[in-house]
Amino acid sequence: MPTPTTPDLLRALDERRSVPSKQLGEPAPSDEVLLQMLRSASRVPDHGKLAPFRFIRIQGDARRQLGDILAARTEELDPEAGTVAIEKDRNRFNSAPLVIVVVASLIPEHKVPEDEQWMTAGSVCFALLVAAQAFGFGAQWLTGWAAYDGLVAQRLGLAETERVAGFIHIGTPKLAAPERERPDPARLLSDWTPA
Repeated sequence: MPTPTTPDLLRALDERRSVPSKQLGEPAPSDEVLLQMLRSASRVPDHGKLAPFRFIRIQGDARRQLGDILAARTEELDPEAGTVAIEKDRNRFNSAPLVIVVVASLIPEHKVPEDEQWMTAGSVCFALLVAAQAFGFGAQWLTGWAAYDGLVAQRLGLAETERVAGFIHIGTPKLAAPERERPDPARLLSDWTPA
């Protein structure tokens, strides 16, 4: 059996885990480290070399301001929403010191189907998680209702052809994330045989 030439890369994939955003604190990556993480995360399969994604950085007081937008939107969408639900949305971005919004910048009616463009943006989200962990940070990929809300998209400055692929919360883990049960690839693998 051939031995992988990059065991560190396989170890990084095997040890990857999400750190809940509430368990992420300061410090956040420096600007230099963040740019390296984004550079690495951008090296994903990309049919047509479209780069159908971009990044929005949310940090500092902008996290609270986005939370206020979510809280107001929750009240607008559900006038009977309780205080707990409203405050949950208000504080949604307050734990991790840095949130990167990975935006899928889709090109409609292109020969590369939008589904493939979406997969590229999703790959960027995953690669950013791995890059953050490689630098010793914790990260969590979240979406939630806000990722699919038109008003939130507008307030984030997204174009009509853009969508939130993920909110990537990044910071220093306050505690080690526990391992969880993973799927057995042998149970997921099947062989196709022509009829």
